[in-house]
Amino acid sequence: MTTAELDVPRELTQVYSRTDRIFRGTSSGIGAFVLVLTGSIGLFLGYQAIPTLHRYGLSFFTQSQWNTGEDILGLSAVLLGTLEVALVALLVGFPLALFTAVYISEYAPRRLKGIAIAAVDLMAAVPSIIYGLWGFFLLQPQAIHVSRWLAQHFGWIPIFHVDTDANSASWAQTKFTASAFIAGLAVSMMVIPLACSVMRSVFAQAPLGEREAALALGSTKWGMIRSVVIPFGQGGIIGGTMLALGRALGETVAVLLIISPAYDLKINILSVGTQTTSALIAKDFGEASSAQLSALLTAGFVLFCLTLSVNTVAAIFVNRSRSGATTEI
Repeated sequence: MTTAELDVPRELTQVYSRTDRIFRGTSSGIGAFVLVLTGSIGLFLGYQAIPTLHRYGLSFFTQSQWNTGEDILGLSAVLLGTLEVALVALLVGFPLALFTAVYISEYAPRRLKGIAIAAVDLMAAVPSIIYGLWGFFLLQPQAIHVSRWLAQHFGWIPIFHVDTDANSASWAQTKFTASAFIAGLAVSMMVIPLACSVMRSVFAQAPLGEREAALALGSTKWGMIRSVVIPFGQGGIIGGTMLALGRALGETVAVLLIISPAYDLKINILSVGTQTTSALIAKDFGEASSAQLSALLTAGFVLFCLTLSVNTVAAIFVNRSRSGATTEI
């Protein structure tokens, strides 16, 4: 055999055992089934949107009113309400989820860590109707005082403005109930476990060598977390937050129990009345005519595309969560 023949790399063949082949085939089949199922749902909802676009045109996406009696249907106010509730839930839930994840990962004693993880996971298992009842009967009577305080001190900001005198001795409490703010507070309790779980799992993977190097150079515990753990897990922070946003956009029962339906293009989140896409579908689905049912399915298609996009971006960030290259010690 010549030297040239010896330099040719040998082809490597990988032989899988029967168990490996069965596992690979089963995993591939389940993955393909999920993709086909998701695609079929999108195609079905997209097909149902065709009659709606023929009947109402593109004004369906710009019209704010949803008046089934006069056959005036539009999604703009509903989509705005959906975003308002989701953003309030995210602004409240993100810092709580982040600090909880940092505490469980870095500060919690060994005995308490397991209990804290189980408690956070248990929050995710609580049905949404329980959160809705909690928000309506317990949270709302207290939250309206927070809403009034915000209106008193920050009413000059459009989102905190309420069309009433918040400084009056006998202030109108009904102006602050059933708002996007209160619904967002209830939804925030539902998205915290999801975001916290993703963040905590990424923080726990921060390299031990980088942790010890930071401490050996004289860093404090918080300094090590700030310079090593959080930069390492920044992809997980973003991904967990966006997954929580996807959950908040699609929440139905809790929002339906709290809000008072209103179809107005308004950005003041403290005042009574709003509507979200999922709550609209749940409220009108049982009594809708064929044209209205098609319109509700079109609204579902819009929500489907929105949440699918958010969750896809979140999955990309989670998969790229290793950020140690930017870590400074």
